[in-house]
Amino acid sequence: MNSLTAEAFKERSPLYAKHQDASLVALADTVAVARYSKAAENMQLARCALVDLSNLPRVGFRGTDTADFLHSKGYDLPETPNRANAQDDGSMVARLSQTEYLVLGSLRDAGTRVADLEAQWQLSEQANYLLPRQDSHAWLLLTGEHCAAVMAKLCGVDLRNGNFTQGAVAQTSAARINVIVINNHATALPSFHILCDRASASYFWDAVLDAMLEFGGKPAGIAALLD
Repeated sequence: MNSLTAEAFKERSPLYAKHQDASLVALADTVAVARYSKAAENMQLARCALVDLSNLPRVGFRGTDTADFLHSKGYDLPETPNRANAQDDGSMVARLSQTEYLVLGSLRDAGTRVADLEAQWQLSEQANYLLPRQDSHAWLLLTGEHCAAVMAKLCGVDLRNGNFTQGAVAQTSAARINVIVINNHATALPSFHILCDRASASYFWDAVLDAMLEFGGKPAGIAALLD
């Protein structure tokens, strides 16, 4: 039985009810799923897995001065919209339009750098406005060699690697809800970051798991991602 429970924390994933049988691990001031199986999940991640990263910090900013603001904080920004750049610390910056950016935290520091970025933001004369994406979006990670095939069952956009290259961003519909999909093939593990409306997270989680069944897909935790 878990010694940690999601209910014990003020902040918890919108999917916490889906993780009742999983082993949990502390993630900064909240929890995440460590693993679903007693065995290591590395092979599952490589084949086809779905990970809930909703408790990992993320934040958005919009405005004509946002690029200057993020540069001043040491972030490497994409040159064009619908692209994402991985950062040296494992975080990621996605450019959603000419003036809007989404910053995803890294598991390496439990998202501390991104959480601090949001906490330290102040309204000023700069045209740079906070978008609290922790409150608006759930965050899933779809991993494994069958990523594109799974998404083909849910989404009309071709997300195969030849068309949807590393660092590409698709703002589209999947399972009939709006999603942001980011190709995260920067490592040896193929993966898509998928952000969806927080209120629809439970429905979308089930829809993706259903699409994964053909490929032996299962939910997984973050422990194998950190190996």
